Amino acid sequence: MPPGGGTPPRADPLPDGPPIWDYDHDGTYTCDEWKRYMDQLFRLADKNRDGYLSASEFPVIRRAERSFAQAELGYFDDNGDGKISRSELVDKPSRFIGQYDSNADCKVTAAELRGGTSPAPGGGGRPGRGGGGPGGAGGFGPKF
Repeated sequence: MPPGGGTPPRADPLPDGPPIWDYDHDGTYTCDEWKRYMDQLFRLADKNRDGYLSASEFPVIRRAERSFAQAELGYFDDNGDGKISRSELVDKPSRFIGQYDSNADCKVTAAELRGGTSPAPGGGGRPGRGGGGPGGAGGFGPKF
């Protein structure tokens, strides 16, 4: 079970086409692009602009794209306070990158996707790479 409990988002490779968080559209999915996307999702969901996502605001994240549909607030709530800070959401590593980044450079290339690297036993990806973090490949969620 992930830290904080809850269900993590999927990490299926490209189930719905290219991830919307490939901002430069080069077919390489980077940690920086992931963080940028998660920051945009946080700003979209934080309706009352208090710097936290509450249980009532979290459904915006679940609806953002298919990979988040089953995610739970507890998965992101690392300190267990019942709300998600910007850093708890944005700094949580992408499971997708953790699973497919075979050379640990914080980038997933088309070649790495074709190589079909698989997660370490237990589904955690590479140690230190954040393989247990969130992030499906993306879908066609909101355009920012």
